[in-house]
Amino acid sequence: MIQAGTILVNGQGHLEIGGCDTVELAQRYGTPLYIMDEELLRKNCRRFRNALRQSYSHGQIIFAGKAFLVQAMARLVGEEGLGLDVVSGGELYTALKAGFPTERIFFHGNNKSVKELAEALDVDTGRIIVDSIMELEEIIALAKEKGKKASVLLRVRPGVEAHTHEYIQTGQEDSKFGFALGDEALEGVNLVLSAPDQLELAGFHCHIGSQIFQVDPFRLAAQTMLKFMALVREKTGFVVSQLNMGGGLGIRYRSSDAPPTIESFVSSLATAVTRAAKENDFPLPELLLEPGRSICGEAGITLYRVGVIKEVPGIRRYVSVDGGMMDNIRPALYGAEYEAVLANKADREGVRNVTVAGKACESGDIIINEVLLPEVEKDDLLAVFSTGAYCYSMASNYNRNPRPGVLFVRNGKARAAVRRETYEHLVALDM
Repeated sequence: MIQAGTILVNGQGHLEIGGCDTVELAQRYGTPLYIMDEELLRKNCRRFRNALRQSYSHGQIIFAGKAFLVQAMARLVGEEGLGLDVVSGGELYTALKAGFPTERIFFHGNNKSVKELAEALDVDTGRIIVDSIMELEEIIALAKEKGKKASVLLRVRPGVEAHTHEYIQTGQEDSKFGFALGDEALEGVNLVLSAPDQLELAGFHCHIGSQIFQVDPFRLAAQTMLKFMALVREKTGFVVSQLNMGGGLGIRYRSSDAPPTIESFVSSLATAVTRAAKENDFPLPELLLEPGRSICGEAGITLYRVGVIKEVPGIRRYVSVDGGMMDNIRPALYGAEYEAVLANKADREGVRNVTVAGKACESGDIIINEVLLPEVEKDDLLAVFSTGAYCYSMASNYNRNPRPGVLFVRNGKARAAVRRETYEHLVALDM
């Protein structure tokens, strides 16, 4: 069992999170159900902020909203003093509806539409992270039209390949993201500097991937970026003030996983940036970090109710639940692995390995290939750990299944952050 935050087994033998009995939550709110540990969310935000403050002279922590963004999360992040990374007009709209300060919003994306760029300019988004020459040209034209000036970071591919799944590698040379290090990035710099009335070059951004346990790729990326920043100074005379190193710190999906702590990760990266700045005789830039999964991943669990149990003699036992790839696409998408317990029998020892299957009409809808559980019965409750990131945000209505609701729990109280969808929601936009 992943021991994270406020998760424990209570005196009734039930799984508890945020001081709330999950069996009672299932009875009250139904299943499937996403449950977020608000105390752990806030603690992780503060750990990142404190770690950066203690290991570096000046910097910002920016939550990567793509991991999990609803209005309640945007408000929490704002209250904890973090910035917010958005990657679409919809994420920007969510932030605005939550009252998030626009000067702390960072707008990402490799293919922002003209409409999205216009929306970002209209609300004076703090930074636009630019991904291409074409996007720069579109921003210049829009800024002229609107009488605005955009502060931008240029996203650069540092050519560093992190040890993670190929679908979530982003820093290597062959990537849809960012400017190629060298001539292409320098062309972008010169274009920004040629339009001082429309654009301000605040600095550079890089991101090497997600769910990374090794610190060395981040150190290498920091060295590469500072060397490039020094080259920009040499070629143009311009000194940028910000370096955004993105996110990517991994979390525990299995008890055997051993990612770096938040503190050691931030300290190592801060040391690498400081050293690289000194080696290149470059003024120490403001350091920006964009954690997402490492703030919200272990703070979430998903609660399911067991339905059909099917034995394939001599092969395996399938335990089917009332959710699946609609609420957690990660196992089907790139083989993600999880741990789980029976929430209503959390004090019992496991006696048999089973395969947890979803209800989608797909053979590949397997949530966990093999997990040791107590004897499973129909209507038992299954809790899957570390589902706070990239589960709700990637959920779908496949097979016309309504998406689950989201609860925030803290100090024995539960509050609905997102209502459960109904069949009426499924057909509301049909013509």
